[in-house]
Amino acid sequence: MKKSFFQAVLAFFCFLSFIPVFGQIQIVLGPDEIGENQAWTITVTANNDRLKSYENFPDLVGFRKRGTSSSSQTSIVNGQISSSQSIIMTYMPVQQGTFSVPSFKMKVNDQVVSVTGKKVKVGPAVQQQSNDPFRSFFDRDPTQDIFSRGTTEFVDVKEDALLALTTNKDEVYVGEGFTTTLSFLVADNNRAPMQFYELGKQLADILKKIKPSNCWEENFNIENIEGEPIEINGKGYTRYRLYQAAFYPLNSKPIVLPSVPLEMIKFKVAKNPSFFGQNRQEDFKTFYSKPRTVKVKDLPPHPLRDAVAVGDYRLEEKLGRNELQTGQSVGYEFNIYGEGNISAIEKPIIKKDNNIEFYEPNVKQNINRENLRVTGTKSFNYFMIPKEPGTYRLGNYFQWVFFNPNSKRYDTLRSTQIVNVSGPSQKNLSIESNDLGPFYDRIDTADNTLRASSGKDGVQLAVNIFILLMLGGTAYLVFKK
Repeated sequence: MKKSFFQAVLAFFCFLSFIPVFGQIQIVLGPDEIGENQAWTITVTANNDRLKSYENFPDLVGFRKRGTSSSSQTSIVNGQISSSQSIIMTYMPVQQGTFSVPSFKMKVNDQVVSVTGKKVKVGPAVQQQSNDPFRSFFDRDPTQDIFSRGTTEFVDVKEDALLALTTNKDEVYVGEGFTTTLSFLVADNNRAPMQFYELGKQLADILKKIKPSNCWEENFNIENIEGEPIEINGKGYTRYRLYQAAFYPLNSKPIVLPSVPLEMIKFKVAKNPSFFGQNRQEDFKTFYSKPRTVKVKDLPPHPLRDAVAVGDYRLEEKLGRNELQTGQSVGYEFNIYGEGNISAIEKPIIKKDNNIEFYEPNVKQNINRENLRVTGTKSFNYFMIPKEPGTYRLGNYFQWVFFNPNSKRYDTLRSTQIVNVSGPSQKNLSIESNDLGPFYDRIDTADNTLRASSGKDGVQLAVNIFILLMLGGTAYLVFKK
């Protein structure tokens, strides 16, 4: 009996060894039908290779993302070693119904994998305990029936993970940005299985505590929580970035980031794991980040200290042409690019005179948030019309002052363009072309004959009588009282 049993097991594993593997990367969709209280998954597996990189998991109609978990497996069959590493994205159904999972492509380890979609039926909630005899058979460990009697004993495995709240700077100037990151780190040698629990709800509460009220925020908008390998002090970790934003202090009050909690699902593992039985039990573990404080310094004295932008900026300018005729319009772009609070950049203050007329600019900005930095460009597009001939340096008109925290000094972006204007003066033409209103438009056609004012004497007399009556009535009431 024992011999036939082990022969069957050996034949089963030999059968597995001859199953063909069509590629190093596999993406497997969850079942066609689940209960409303059951999870649905997309599993990305790298066979005989490390899962180094992968793109975002798709958003699915009718489901919400619950979080990712990872697993790895190493097996020896007929003396040959094979391994696999998987990332599992868990989805929870929003409601009952039949939902379509569209076909999609996903880039994993620089390899594009196409996945055929399917329909998933979400039915009523499934009871965790069932009287189905077949289900009860597969839910128990048959080896316990053969070798032992009793319930499975679960033990708590010490986790090697932490919740980290970090900043890339400990001290900044007013208006200077610093990037804050909230991450969950899991060591490569961690043996305690864990997964995220109600992450969206927890993050909403966490961000209320983290976001300082005296700062402008540039959120990096992390939509998908996905692991990335990093190394800290020679030790390998998988980092899950939960939140990342750049903060720009509006005053010199210190920025205090408090300790925040994150509750995780942590599984206890079976003391004597079996092939068929339940080998882990769900439990919870709360992790706490360490508080941090960022010191904020006032800017050095300067007449424009309360109005200048703070950052590392450069100027890029474009002029339609340098040779102009009076009255001829031309476009000019004053582009400020670099690292800093791009949204807070104000337009340059232009010196105005009667030589060149400048119109209000069109403003366009582009902001990039990556690698702990906020960079971008803010463009001011002007139209200008020269009125007087001559040679003009636009640097006398366009100047933009900012404070550079790297050099710790104020700097000025100044135009280097020169405009040569020829042609007759347009000043008097400009005055003549101005619309002075309908009163002046009637001067040339109005009759200038002197006339005595008449026709209004009756009205004036009535007004005077009314005023006298009012005064008399007021005097009567005063003296009577």
